[in-house]
Amino acid sequence: MYDDEKGNGMDQKEYWNSVSETKTFTLPFDGERFSKYVKTDSAVVDVGCGYGRVLKILNEEGYENLLGYDFSPRMIERGRNECPSVRFEVMEEGRIPQEDESADAVILFAVLTCIVSDVKQEELIREIRRILKPNGILYVNDYLLNTDERNLKRYEQYEKELGVYGAFILPEGARCRHHTEEHIRDLFRDFEVREYEPVVYTTMNGHSSSGFTFIGSKK
Repeated sequence: MYDDEKGNGMDQKEYWNSVSETKTFTLPFDGERFSKYVKTDSAVVDVGCGYGRVLKILNEEGYENLLGYDFSPRMIERGRNECPSVRFEVMEEGRIPQEDESADAVILFAVLTCIVSDVKQEELIREIRRILKPNGILYVNDYLLNTDERNLKRYEQYEKELGVYGAFILPEGARCRHHTEEHIRDLFRDFEVREYEPVVYTTMNGHSSSGFTFIGSKK
């Protein structure tokens, strides 16, 4: 998970710390697709790794140079307990504590949905580009706008309060965002698109949602 600014709704760090032992993330990870672009000896960084579900899968598939960052100390603690062979570190907002051009691949799973602000999303993508080696791979799964009544109602309800259409506040207080495909294309404009696929996910709260898989290489 990744921190967004405080303000509307529950503080994001507070929320993810509070659910660190109970949430099960559901976005599917396609290890076969990932392995087409990233070798097992590559330096792989999972930004907003949560409790390290994807890193655990990669570790079991033979990847050894794995590092997960998350701003939630309790998520990081859970990750260390569940997968002690993977390195996990707490990440403060604003900068990934990683040297320039030090990662072969970055994973970004359901992180953008936790960042309502366009500015904060842009900052994160710039940081990811900074730490990626030339031609390094970015693998993203996240959420797109939906057209069902439940989502349309909450998009309209929170648009003025959160300042962007597609953002909303969950009943438990966390802020989330669904995106237009145009926004996603613009956000990843400095990556060469290797794969892009619209998909339908089951969210961690059990609902269906439109989403996408993106794989790009740093230009």
